[in-house]
Amino acid sequence: MLNISHRGQTMPASPIRKLVPFAEAAKKRGITVYHLNIGQPDIETPKQALDAVRQSDFKVLEYSHSAGNESYRKKLVGYYKKLSIDLDPSQIMITTGGSEAILFGFMSCMDAGDEVIIPEPFYANYNGFAVAANVVVKPITSYIENGFALPPMEEFEKAITPKTKAIMVCNPNNPTGYLYSRKELETLKQIALKHDLYIFADEAYREFCYDGEHFSAMKLEGAEENVILMDTISKRYSACGGRIGALITRNKKVYDTALKFAQARLSPPSFAQILGEAAVDLPNNYFDTTKAEYLNRRNLLIKRLNSMPGVFCPNPGGAFYAIARLPIDDSDKFSQWLLESFSYKEQTVMLAPATGFYGTPGLGKNEVRLAYVLNTNDLNKAMDCLEKALEAYPNKIG
Repeated sequence: MLNISHRGQTMPASPIRKLVPFAEAAKKRGITVYHLNIGQPDIETPKQALDAVRQSDFKVLEYSHSAGNESYRKKLVGYYKKLSIDLDPSQIMITTGGSEAILFGFMSCMDAGDEVIIPEPFYANYNGFAVAANVVVKPITSYIENGFALPPMEEFEKAITPKTKAIMVCNPNNPTGYLYSRKELETLKQIALKHDLYIFADEAYREFCYDGEHFSAMKLEGAEENVILMDTISKRYSACGGRIGALITRNKKVYDTALKFAQARLSPPSFAQILGEAAVDLPNNYFDTTKAEYLNRRNLLIKRLNSMPGVFCPNPGGAFYAIARLPIDDSDKFSQWLLESFSYKEQTVMLAPATGFYGTPGLGKNEVRLAYVLNTNDLNKAMDCLEKALEAYPNKIG
């Protein structure tokens, strides 16, 4: 009998995408679906970056260097310099999306059965990358009551075993939007140095911080060998389909190891590297408008959510996500019900059940993640749908 691998069987379905068939069926019934389930920005990709691709002129679409085009890596040195992060092109590796950077980091720094500690709720695909790399995610819980702040140092200490090799943090956080402070990152540094651990830092949303300044893990003095930065242009320049990211580290052994994985997949996408390189040359004020737009959306979303009876949503400090606690019995059932059985004025809303963002079974049952990636008019309509849905939901609690 032909069998599916254990790895394939344990690979989790995406909580962000698993309800897509129900959304598609709703649309076929003529229902407008407001997608708050996925971080796909509606902000236009910069014309300057797209034009660089359109105007590219070469007779052969060749492989790039496995670490990415040198011209792009040199440009990125300048980008990080503006953030007060000093790097060399040889410390930057261009990857196929931030996803590949995470996978390369896991495979370069951990063996089968090794453990990575991640504060939960966390980006759901970390679980998928862990399964692919045959490593184990050890979650430690952060709580909605304090806005999902970093758990205390003692909780990390309790989770550390001889198999623990790394701590991972996403800052600002997906799915909570929490913005980790310098003090919290310094705490992570202390733990990493004490126990000889890597710090994997996913900083995909660094440009979108609203209530404080972003502090990069690359600025942690004394932890230069410990920190591996995972980055991407997907959200920064609204270029998710480009699939361009970066793995960045000052640890030469880690870099050289990751490069072997990069060589095995040959090279990252050529056209998207051209786009990414051109995007670095955007004016310094480019993000001002985008950041202001997301801030308006955040304020609208949080106000509307917290005005609904029984709903609580902390104010996220960055990214474009929020996790809300709803007066419901089961976020998976509720999210499916919204698409299968509910509509308001021939409209409904698609959410991401928070259960898929927790590693501890049973958590997130009454929480959902919302991505405020729609314009304020559509966001208001989506909130109208959610408010009416909560009134009509048969298994409402409270």
